[in-house]
Amino acid sequence: FFKDQDITGHKPHKVTRLGIGRTFQLVKPFEELNVLDNVAIGLMYGKGISNVNKAKRKAKEILEFVNLAEKSDILADELTLADRKRLEIARALSTGPKLLLLDEVFAGLNEAELKQAVELIFKIRQQMGVTIFMVEHVLSTIMNTCERIIVLNFGQKLAEGSPGEVANDPKVI
Repeated sequence: FFKDQDITGHKPHKVTRLGIGRTFQLVKPFEELNVLDNVAIGLMYGKGISNVNKAKRKAKEILEFVNLAEKSDILADELTLADRKRLEIARALSTGPKLLLLDEVFAGLNEAELKQAVELIFKIRQQMGVTIFMVEHVLSTIMNTCERIIVLNFGQKLAEGSPGEVANDPKVI
């Protein structure tokens, strides 16, 4: 359910238009397109902007927001992993989500990249007012990023609460 509406079985584009954006664990940009065009496509199909120039202008704003504006002309397959993950977030943001699902957005990042990624998550929440739901295994970042944590073990809820509550739960330990 999303906003009291059962979305079971809805096609991805309909879920997107309801206000749910998502990233993938394995980043999947359009590798043969540049960074700007990757985000513009999300605006055109996710937000329904039919004017290419308008979509590119808005894409530049989103790339500025995620700190990728200087790489807008680079092909997506030439980006580092950290930049590809930021591009994945930019593409999800281009759909104008109210709820953003992040699938292992911190995986594979070094300490400096993790810090930047965490800052971006806070920026999205604070400046855009987007609710973020993360699936993540990098516990240090989860503990510093999330207000509420649910721990799953083989698909069953093991614990739920604040970071402090979950970290001290004997079942989690």
